[in-house]
Amino acid sequence: MPKLPHPAPEALRRDPLPLRGRTALVTGASRRGGIGHAVARRLAAHGASVYLHHHVPHDAAMPWGADRTEDVIASVREALGDPSARVAAGPGDLADPAVPAELLDRAAAALGGQLDILVANHALSGSDGDLDTVDAAMLDAHWAVDTRSVLLLVQAHVRHRAALRPRTPGGRVMMMTSGQDIAGGMPGEIAYALQKGALASITRSLATTLAEHAVTVNTVNPGPVDTDYLTGDAYEAVAARFPGGRWGMPDDPARLIAWLATDEAGWVTGQVIDSEGGFRR
Repeated sequence: MPKLPHPAPEALRRDPLPLRGRTALVTGASRRGGIGHAVARRLAAHGASVYLHHHVPHDAAMPWGADRTEDVIASVREALGDPSARVAAGPGDLADPAVPAELLDRAAAALGGQLDILVANHALSGSDGDLDTVDAAMLDAHWAVDTRSVLLLVQAHVRHRAALRPRTPGGRVMMMTSGQDIAGGMPGEIAYALQKGALASITRSLATTLAEHAVTVNTVNPGPVDTDYLTGDAYEAVAARFPGGRWGMPDDPARLIAWLATDEAGWVTGQVIDSEGGFRR
């Protein structure tokens, strides 16, 4: 098999809008303090059109509260690098097994009929416990949202990509995990850790399956990220465990995820990638 030629010099220069013409669905992008919002802004800044999924009732029930959807959309829209790109948004309770495929179809339609990038960022917060307190309802709730819905989204995405004619390169799937496989684990969040561990474990299998459809699959562990869920002494204790003396911020994993969406990352698939600033467990 002949070797590929060396890239021409102009091909080595970075395109300031490497996702121009691409389209993306980002789930769990319902508040400006979250990772999903940061990812959506980075993708938009790189030239992509973006569909934001939100489930406001979940955030409204959490201590951090919910943002106005209009404010989240406006924040992403102001980051658009390509003035012809679009930003759209819509709700969806991903605990319902019918919603993932419906959501993906809705996103593709809103962005012109084609979807290139899927970032499955959503997760269920709370409703969890340690080994002594976890029960079947907690396990089922986290399974439905954190794992089942992600797999159904990936399934819908690959079916969508397979139907494109001619076959279109640049398909991407990024999932999120939480470092549950690293020293110490997450003994106080058994249901969450179990389901996030399942995503890490299935990454390579999905990557092998989706390769024939020109879709890469990678999973990102962002480590502890300041998404407004912790304050006071506990917050400072976590910050002290980073060599840089600060928490990860939402834009830290967002930069990695946005890069994985570009053609530069086309040879990276089946990987679980830690992006946690040297956090000392």
